Amino acid sequence: MKSYIVKSLLQIIPVLLLVSLIVFILVRVTGDPVALMLPETATAEDCAVLTEALGLDQPLYKQYITFLGSAIQGDFGTSFRYGESALPLVLERLPASFELAVAAMIFAIVMAIPLGILSAVKRNTFTDLLISGISVIGKAMPNFWMGIMLILLFSVILGALPVSGRGGIEHLVLPAFTLGIGIGAQMTRLVRSSMLEILHQDYIVTAKSKGLGPFIIVMKHAFRNGLIPVVTIVGLQFTSLIGGTLITETVFAWPGLGQLLVTAVNTHDMAIVQAAVFVIALIVIIGNLLTDITYRLLDPRITYR
Repeated sequence: MKSYIVKSLLQIIPVLLLVSLIVFILVRVTGDPVALMLPETATAEDCAVLTEALGLDQPLYKQYITFLGSAIQGDFGTSFRYGESALPLVLERLPASFELAVAAMIFAIVMAIPLGILSAVKRNTFTDLLISGISVIGKAMPNFWMGIMLILLFSVILGALPVSGRGGIEHLVLPAFTLGIGIGAQMTRLVRSSMLEILHQDYIVTAKSKGLGPFIIVMKHAFRNGLIPVVTIVGLQFTSLIGGTLITETVFAWPGLGQLLVTAVNTHDMAIVQAAVFVIALIVIIGNLLTDITYRLLDPRITYR
C-alpha cells in the first residue's frame, strides 16, 4: 500500500506538467492577452510596453518555462478584473464549492442507497419499476432546467426558499438538490445492479439457509460487499462536482469556484482560469487516489502494484 501511494504521488508531477502545458497553450490561442487587458483607446506604444512587461515578446518555450516556474511558486498571475493575485481568489471561493458539493453528495447518498437496495430486493415488482423510472428521469433532466423549475416553484410561487446567494441551510437546499439529483439517480441504478449481483452469491444463499432475517442478510452480508462500486462513483463524482458546479452556481448565484470560473472565462481573465484549472486538476488527482485507498480498506483482497 505504501509503495502504491508513493508511486501515485510521483505520478502527480507529470500529470500536472501536462495540465500546465495544455493551460498555457489554451491561454495563448484564446486571444491576445494585451488586447484584452488594454482599452480600445490604447496606442501601439502602450501595447508594446505591456507586451514586454508580460514577457510576451519572448519565444514560446521561454514563456512556458517562466510560466511553469511561477506556477510552482503558486503565482498564476494577477487578475486584471479584481487586481489581485489569482490563486488566493480561487482558494477563497473553494470552501463554498466544497460546501455545495458535500451537501449534494450527502443528498445523493441518502436518496440512492435505500432506493437502490429496495429496488434490488423488490426486483421486477411495481416498486422496482417505479424507482427505475424515477432514476431515469432524474438522470435525464438538465441541471439548469431543474434549477430554474425549483426556483419557480419553491421561491417564486411558494416563497419558501431563497432564490440565490449563500447563507444558512435554506440557501443550500435548492442548489444541493439540483446538483445531487442526477448523481443520486445514477447511484441508485448502480446500487441496484451491485446488490442484484451479490444477492445471488453462494454465501447469501448460505445465510438464508441458516435462517437469518432479510434485513441482516441485506445490510450485514450483501450491502458491505456491494459498496465498492458505490465508493467508485462517490469518489469520482465528488471530485468532479468541485469543478462541475459551474451551471448550478451560476443559476443560484452561489459564490463558489464555478461561478468565479464562468465569470473569468466571459471576461477573458486568464490568470483566474489558469489557477482554477490547476486547483481543480489537483483535487481530482487527490480524490482518485483516496478512492483507490478506500477500495483496499473495504476489500483487503484488492492489491496494488
